[in-house]
Amino acid sequence: MAPRTRRTAFPKVLIERDTDSEQSSSSDDENELEEENEGPPSESEPEEEDSTKNGTGERIEEDLEEDSTKNGNGERIEEDLGLKRKGKVPITISLKKVCKVCKKPGHEAGFKGATYIDCPMKPCFLCKMPGHTTMTCPHRVAIEHGVIPAPRTNTRNTVEFVLQRQLRPRILPIKPAYVIPDQVCCAVIRYHSRRVTCLEFHPTKNNILLSGDKKGQVGVWDFDKVHERMVYQNIHTCIVNNMRFKPTDDVMIYAASSDGTISSTDLETGMSSSLMNLNPNGWQGPSTWRMLYGMDINAEKGVLLVADNFGFLYMVDTRSNSKTGEAILIHKKGSKVVGLHCNPVQPELLLSCGNDHFARIWDMRQLKAGSSLSDLAHKRVVNSAYFSPLSGSKILTTSQDNRLRIWDSIFGNLDSPSREIVHSHDFNRHLTPFRAEWDPKDPTESLAVIGRYISENYNGAALHPIDFIDISTGQLVAEVMDPNITTISPVNKLHPRDDILASGSSRSLFIWRPKEKSEPVEKKDESNIIICGGAKKKRKGNFGGESDDDSEDDRYVSKGKNFQFKKAESKSAPRPRKVVCSVHVKLRFYATPLTLYRFYALRPDKHSNLYPILWNLTIDSETLLHADFNAITSY
Repeated sequence: MAPRTRRTAFPKVLIERDTDSEQSSSSDDENELEEENEGPPSESEPEEEDSTKNGTGERIEEDLEEDSTKNGNGERIEEDLGLKRKGKVPITISLKKVCKVCKKPGHEAGFKGATYIDCPMKPCFLCKMPGHTTMTCPHRVAIEHGVIPAPRTNTRNTVEFVLQRQLRPRILPIKPAYVIPDQVCCAVIRYHSRRVTCLEFHPTKNNILLSGDKKGQVGVWDFDKVHERMVYQNIHTCIVNNMRFKPTDDVMIYAASSDGTISSTDLETGMSSSLMNLNPNGWQGPSTWRMLYGMDINAEKGVLLVADNFGFLYMVDTRSNSKTGEAILIHKKGSKVVGLHCNPVQPELLLSCGNDHFARIWDMRQLKAGSSLSDLAHKRVVNSAYFSPLSGSKILTTSQDNRLRIWDSIFGNLDSPSREIVHSHDFNRHLTPFRAEWDPKDPTESLAVIGRYISENYNGAALHPIDFIDISTGQLVAEVMDPNITTISPVNKLHPRDDILASGSSRSLFIWRPKEKSEPVEKKDESNIIICGGAKKKRKGNFGGESDDDSEDDRYVSKGKNFQFKKAESKSAPRPRKVVCSVHVKLRFYATPLTLYRFYALRPDKHSNLYPILWNLTIDSETLLHADFNAITSY
């Protein structure tokens, strides 16, 4: 006789919802499944039916309370214990809305599409004040809300007026109109293998832009000749936090990295040397590993200043390329010093900022621990601090509490800032810190540029604009954006001589110019949008290239939608029936013998939508080639 096994009933599935009136659309299916799975009635099934009502899976609170306690002492009934041991306790599936911010049910918070929804249990994400949400925050409606404008007259003190006129001879009495670069004229998509961390323009050549990334690479890009670019991959092994050109030699670039080294690189030969290494013994643990963050050059003394993640300042002689003096503690021990800036008019003044919630002013003639001239207090970490570029009499700081703080005069009262401007730049992990920077060409020293963290809904796409702010009034002068740039742009740099803005968004670089100075893209023969890294690794739904684990996906797409590139069709494949556009593009490149090249290009139509085009071409020449292609694509 064959052995007989005892069938057990399938455990009940209980669904918890926000409201009792809400019913599941699949309740009938669940009942059918229960009937199919039910076998011969077992001894414990009647006890199990007492915990449900009408077989719908909804729990009755009164029955649970009566069955779960005995004699008012909270002791479990033996039957319930038996059910738990047999594994027949109903399975509960919760469909309640849970907040991603406070982890409590009943409401939702966070980004929903292009709109940010605040958690009602938390203060406003923008201004950090309770009583309202980010969508209704008055600082989001008008960024100048609560800002006290600067007085029209600089000062009423005679002595201070004389000092300011000596320091500010180039300040115009009449404020000129701002020139805002608000249109992308060229770009390199996925130029770096990791996110961009810093940008620097060449001091003498207006068309050269240098960029550093998280992997330690340094890129050199000629954005006038869009296709001429180079990446130095063996300079550093970790994040490049700052770069500065040598004042006496415009082909030498200094870079400070989180690997604890300062490098000096010749851009003509590509040769690099290490000036200082704070980790000669390699990795010995996080408690001893030193990383270099803030850096600046005192051209008058020929000294390179750099600070680390333990609060110390180091000096390197640029003439002998060697370390000089001892390390000086300028911030709280164990805190990062993320920014250094020498006064452009009085080089002996040094401004530093760090994670100890302070920005400090120092006199380099008597530089020692605890000898700061003034300590500028902040509520949270200070990302950057800069003197004004022309007179050096103003200070602009960026803090993680979503505040831009301005001191109108370093000769006045520095106990409190002249004004605070609320701006969205408080970010989470895996993002380069936002830094508000002066416009070096503005004679009134009142224009600053900074990227925005909270996205805005523009025709259904979540875009993160770049803001130009008048720091004298707190007003938003302009917000520039492009529907094809859906990533955050935390790194922004204004050209010191031309009306150009360079922005680093994830691994890509973008060059902005004013619209009246930008040539229409349709009239250009050469494509100004370059896509790099497509041949190494590919991923569905995005341009080729590996995803950066510490940044958003790189997308240069039309209206927030991802293009999907299709493989080149074979000769036997049928031709597409619907032809969308015929494109003629000139490509300029260097080739090696018998090499298969795959080109991706983006062609804008009359609606400024970008369509991808793919070519496969075999080159058998070693000289510089100029090739013209006619391609037909469809979608």
